[in-house]
Amino acid sequence: MLDERKKRVLQAVIESYIETGEPVGSRTVSKMQELNFSPATIRNEMADLEDMGYLEQPHVSAGRIPSDLGYRYYIENIMNKPALPQDEMRDLQRLINEKAAQVKELIREIAELYTRLIKYTVFALPVEMSEEI
Repeated sequence: MLDERKKRVLQAVIESYIETGEPVGSRTVSKMQELNFSPATIRNEMADLEDMGYLEQPHVSAGRIPSDLGYRYYIENIMNKPALPQDEMRDLQRLINEKAAQVKELIREIAELYTRLIKYTVFALPVEMSEEI
């Protein structure tokens, strides 16, 4: 679990990287209005985040970029997630269920086709979907 300062630095790096597509240095982060940390503090936090696997450094003189772990943490713990209205959630769940049924039917048809083509029994099992969105 990251402390609040690390979260804020990680958020600043990720949002800046998403916006610019360029590695983010401590100087860029220190200029952000909402952060009141010294450049040295930001450098230390970025180094810690890199050691923890949340940031990567493409090469020695570059700034940092988010790692897969960093993006995952951002999405799960930092990013503001707008809540969908209940009726939209129901519509989305219905659509997912319909598409899942179509995929299962397609898998069944492909298995039958392979059975006819290779004259052997074919087993095809779809992955079960979670009830949660």
